[in-house]
Amino acid sequence: MSAQLIDGKLIAQKIRQDAADRTQKLRARGIQPCLAVVLVGEDPASVSYVTAKERALEEAGMASQDIRLPQETSEIELLTIIDKLNQDPQVHGILVQLPLPKHINEDRIITAIEPAKDVDGFHPVSVGNMVLGRPGFLPCTPHGVLVLLRELSIPTNGAHAVMVGRSNIVGKPLANLLTRRDINATVTVCHTGTRDLADHCRRADILIAAAGRPGLITADMVRPGAAVIDVGVNRVEDPAAKKGYRLVGDVDFEGVKEVASFITPVPGGVGPMTIAMLIQNVVQAAEHRLQGV
Repeated sequence: MSAQLIDGKLIAQKIRQDAADRTQKLRARGIQPCLAVVLVGEDPASVSYVTAKERALEEAGMASQDIRLPQETSEIELLTIIDKLNQDPQVHGILVQLPLPKHINEDRIITAIEPAKDVDGFHPVSVGNMVLGRPGFLPCTPHGVLVLLRELSIPTNGAHAVMVGRSNIVGKPLANLLTRRDINATVTVCHTGTRDLADHCRRADILIAAAGRPGLITADMVRPGAAVIDVGVNRVEDPAAKKGYRLVGDVDFEGVKEVASFITPVPGGVGPMTIAMLIQNVVQAAEHRLQGV
């Protein structure tokens, strides 16, 4: 019996509709949530992500400032722009699309963003609030995964979650969030230095792959009945595809779906949730500004 497909698009639409409803209430009070999106260079994937984010903002009734800068933009120039956005009362959130060109220090740029406008949840203050369980913006992709688990009523209390990947954007924050008391999972974090990866994965009630390696998780690595969340998005060459490539996850979908109880597709699983949680963070930032938080 095949696994139940987790429809990220459907769940994301619910989140986006809620954000749109909250935006309408804010606009009735003269406030339009606004996200400044900064893109340095013309990386095709980054351009595609930014376009999707701006389309989602427009659909929710929000405003966006589209700031596109040439590849050779200096770090000082970018910091100056962020400083202006920090001080602009019409801007509620700031998003600098990653990755940045190699001559720009990403940590310095992220740290320059005002925490109250850090809708990506990457600022050290945001990360500290997350770890301590204090109010603040949660990183979009990890938060989106938690919402998927909740919406599908996948049991987390006492469950063994195995996190494959330890990036600052997904692996580390998601591992932390899964240990929160309201989630209450026991978490194992696996990475490139992990011995016997398959053995760890087979012990998981909830297996989350975010390693950036296509097809890393195969059917023999999954315990029958486990819930499998595939965060990976990898381009693989496919001459038969219109663009010459197709998107696949870190999970061998066709094999694993015959073993798991739940599984996310790629695309259409976690990806839509990332944008939905960003939209939610932007409206939350505008609400906090109104409340003087």
